Amino acid sequence: MPAAERREQILKKAFEFFSEYGLTAQTRALAESCGVSQRLLYSIFPNKSALINAVYETTIAGVFKAVWFVQLQDRSKPIEQRLKDFYCEYYDTVLTRSWMRLFLYASLAEVEMAPTYIGSIIKHLLDIVMKEALDEAGLQSPIDQAQAQEICWILHGAVSHLAIRRHIYRDQTALNVEKVIELQIKSFLAGLKSILPANAT
Repeated sequence: MPAAERREQILKKAFEFFSEYGLTAQTRALAESCGVSQRLLYSIFPNKSALINAVYETTIAGVFKAVWFVQLQDRSKPIEQRLKDFYCEYYDTVLTRSWMRLFLYASLAEVEMAPTYIGSIIKHLLDIVMKEALDEAGLQSPIDQAQAQEICWILHGAVSHLAIRRHIYRDQTALNVEKVIELQIKSFLAGLKSILPANAT
């Protein structure tokens, strides 16, 4: 098997393996699940840390689509529609059962996966969401950027926790995901007007 193909296969298996057993699981067991020797595994990835970093790049950060940033700033559509389109796709593409399990395992193991993802991707996302929502609503942005991001976490955190409830807690309810996300977005947009002042005319 070509080296690039073998590497891709191992990363896919590693993602599945770590999402089921956590990042403290032994690489010997991972190698067995990949159908390769531990020696071959370490010939491709020099150590476990390098493997975990590669898993992060390909299966945690790598599934986030840069085009989503562009679409969220397309003001030809109402912000409510933009947010719904984004969060429904984000839920289906990123917040899968395996993704959520690995993300939570990494956090419990105090691996820098979650802080890196939040710092490099999510904070930029929150800035865009706030800017676009405030522009359409005619509201002033908080002077404190940290406060602005916390306000946007109200929405992003709700969608993320929906994935945790459905995938981790196995919370089965009659309301489908799209409807729940729609309710969360409406609540977020309505709430902005109660906590932020209108732009001066």
